[in-house]
Amino acid sequence: MQINIDGFDCPGLEPYAKLTEPQLRRQSDVFIVESPKVIKVAIEAGFSPMSVLCEDRHITGDAKDIIGRFPDIPVYTGSRELLAGLTGYTLTRGVLCAMKRPVLPDICSICRDASRVAVIHGVVDSTNIGAIFRSAAALGIDAVLLTGDSCDPLCRRAVRVSMGSVFLVPWTWAGSDWQDVLHEMGFRTAAMALTDRSVPIDNPEVRSLPRLAVVMGTEGDGLPESAIAACDYTVRIPMSHKVDSLNVAAAAAVAFWELRKR
Repeated sequence: MQINIDGFDCPGLEPYAKLTEPQLRRQSDVFIVESPKVIKVAIEAGFSPMSVLCEDRHITGDAKDIIGRFPDIPVYTGSRELLAGLTGYTLTRGVLCAMKRPVLPDICSICRDASRVAVIHGVVDSTNIGAIFRSAAALGIDAVLLTGDSCDPLCRRAVRVSMGSVFLVPWTWAGSDWQDVLHEMGFRTAAMALTDRSVPIDNPEVRSLPRLAVVMGTEGDGLPESAIAACDYTVRIPMSHKVDSLNVAAAAAVAFWELRKR
């Protein structure tokens, strides 16, 4: 159902124009997916579009297949300039899609059959979140847990940077007792941190653990001492040229590969 818009007050545009990312997370059951390729990944993962916002030319172009599969949803269209003014940014490949937020499972549900889990502790940059999820999907992480002070994996930029990987790896928010829950399920936990007691990430004992949760911290200060102390191991990635650390997304990729289940 095509709806041509010529202003910002058309009913149904609220998720695209009037709700900020924090509002979408806290007050709405909607999230936004950007670009036809990522929208298709979401659809294949079981998500259904609620509406589409796209440039006029994409009705018969990049959005054609999506619209064809869901002919009854509203399709809001307008010029590139109008949509940029509406959303506050130029649309990637000219297509946005509003989808219903899923009901998230609990930790036990997504970790029941897992052998490798990532715990994201206080990572607030959406680009890093998206990159971590992309590496998690590619390198065999079975589930991802995020503390409540981390960035929402379903924010628009995290979804796009992940290329839809946020739809492929089971994830949920971790409560304050996540360490206890994981230990009760038989997981050992490894904090990624630079301390005097850190062992190299290729430590044979850590690599051979049947169930392991890799815990990584925020971009600036890293993991809090309390989180490190509660973990069974502290691991580090050996560095050269006096470099002391990697970006958290880069470090995650190295850790996921090195600590993958063998």
